[in-house]
Amino acid sequence: MNPNTQSQPLVLITGGSSGIGQALAKRFAAAGWRLALVARRTEAMQAWADEQGFGPERCQVYGADVADVADIVEAGKRCIERQGLPDVVIANAGISVGMDTAALEDIDVMTRTFAVNNVGMAATFHPFLQLMRQRGSGTFVGIASVAAIRGLPGHGAYCSSKSGVVAYCECLRGELRGSGVGVVTLLPGYIDTPLTKENRYPMPFLMTPEGFADKAYEAIRAQVSYRVIPWQMGVVAKLLRLLPNGLFDKLLAGRPRKHRQGEGREPEERS
Repeated sequence: MNPNTQSQPLVLITGGSSGIGQALAKRFAAAGWRLALVARRTEAMQAWADEQGFGPERCQVYGADVADVADIVEAGKRCIERQGLPDVVIANAGISVGMDTAALEDIDVMTRTFAVNNVGMAATFHPFLQLMRQRGSGTFVGIASVAAIRGLPGHGAYCSSKSGVVAYCECLRGELRGSGVGVVTLLPGYIDTPLTKENRYPMPFLMTPEGFADKAYEAIRAQVSYRVIPWQMGVVAKLLRLLPNGLFDKLLAGRPRKHRQGEGREPEERS
């Protein structure tokens, strides 16, 4: 490997095959970073990287299912062997599917959602954590969601999993305090990706993936511990958090719900 290329910082991004993941990859690449991209669909991921002109010295693709702990941990180890220890690790892979607790099959949906969005995040970070501590630098980035702030009818799996992301990242930040390793928690609002195309409800302040990636890059570089993107959704979320439960419940009564599995698009890699 070219030593000049090796000196460039390295970012690892999961869920890199579409939406936010690709936008983040392009944004970091534009800033001169090397890329380690993790996705289940490696052929599509590699084809996209080739289209961007990212040669093997700039970008490596790793196949892994984030829901499989051994699989994603092994991908992290391969990254270290091939490209070195990343400077930033972004746990972006996620799924969002509606659920109805009265439907037994939807309990499986919840299990899968937590396996990807929560356990998968911890497993993504695992191979790098102790090595970053020893080095005294690095950043872990958890992609949560504005949906973490209040529970929405029909979103039991997604909202609770994203609340878990926020709490987990807060725990990790405290554990790493003083080590030189940072934790950044990002809460996207509505982003125009395949995951949101068939949503049956209004999506205020809808952002492009590229617009989100620009703001996310700024927050990561600034080592902001917690940020809602766009800021307008942060204001909306705080107002919703302040509403009394009775008023909140009344406000959401009759709101269209997210498609359950089999009703619309299948879950995609994106948070």
